[in-house]
Amino acid sequence: MCRRHGISEATFYTWKAKYGGLEVSEARRLKTLEDENARLKKLLAEAMLDNAILKDVAAKKW
Repeated sequence: MCRRHGISEATFYTWKAKYGGLEVSEARRLKTLEDENARLKKLLAEAMLDNAILKDVAAKKW
């Protein structure tokens, strides 16, 4: 099956461990939540970087 779909056995077993007991709708929901979490983490990192830059500029100005 792995050869037919072009994935390695390690990938197959990783996916099986992660999604093995889930229904299709649950797997879709998990994927949606993971994507949203990644997006929110990126936004938080950008906001923290902007905050650090503003603090640095404010410290140098005075």
